[in-house]
Amino acid sequence: MSRKLFRHIFRKIPFKTKKEKKSYVPAYGRELKELLGFEPRDYTWYDKAFTHPSSNKKDETGMIYNYDRLEFLGDSVLSLVVSEIIFKKFKRATEGELSELRAKIVSRKNLNEIGKKMRLRRFFGKRPRHLLGENLEGNALEAIIGAVYMDAGYQKAKEFIIKRIVNPYVNLEKLKNQISSYKNALIEWAQKHHKHIKFTYHTEFNKHRHRKIYFVSLYIDNRLMGRGRSSSRKRAEEIASKNAYRRIKNK
Repeated sequence: MSRKLFRHIFRKIPFKTKKEKKSYVPAYGRELKELLGFEPRDYTWYDKAFTHPSSNKKDETGMIYNYDRLEFLGDSVLSLVVSEIIFKKFKRATEGELSELRAKIVSRKNLNEIGKKMRLRRFFGKRPRHLLGENLEGNALEAIIGAVYMDAGYQKAKEFIIKRIVNPYVNLEKLKNQISSYKNALIEWAQKHHKHIKFTYHTEFNKHRHRKIYFVSLYIDNRLMGRGRSSSRKRAEEIASKNAYRRIKNK
């Protein structure tokens, strides 16, 4: 036995034959740590969370990766945590009311707004905005939740959702009283007050934009109460319903 090895054994000093590899930390590591509130263990999950499907990136095995799978996972984790939060907070709420409130919180529109406030687009480099899509921030937010779950477990993901998403960006009381669908609200009101609702439709073709435009008129007991116009029939119905709802509320 060599003297060098002998000294290492009896001094309880590890005998190093190779240089230890430094753990991987990406350029965005510091910003991500500030965003999450903790030091990630495995940054490769976050690399995937910040990879847009249009990038066509491949791992060492040749498999294409992006944030789609993590977004799927994050959506499930977010729904579970939000369900627990509102279940405990609103003790008198019915199953339908809880479902509606959860839908408002995890809606693409709401998650997009939260993601913009968190400035998540900065993690995707300087690619043109139109190439990344309108829902990038919401998709990325769910993907980050999925990455936290895979990197640090459910409890850490729950803590991240509560401390970094719900507490600073979600007003539960305001959302509870917010109308998510004016059409559904109007239908419920009509049923309660025995009113008859009717939608009429006609379409026109926009030559400049090469698409159909839907025009919707809403009648209550044969009286015109609201109009809506959009390239989406569903959206046009919602606009007409919102106008009618406001007229009824004002009266």
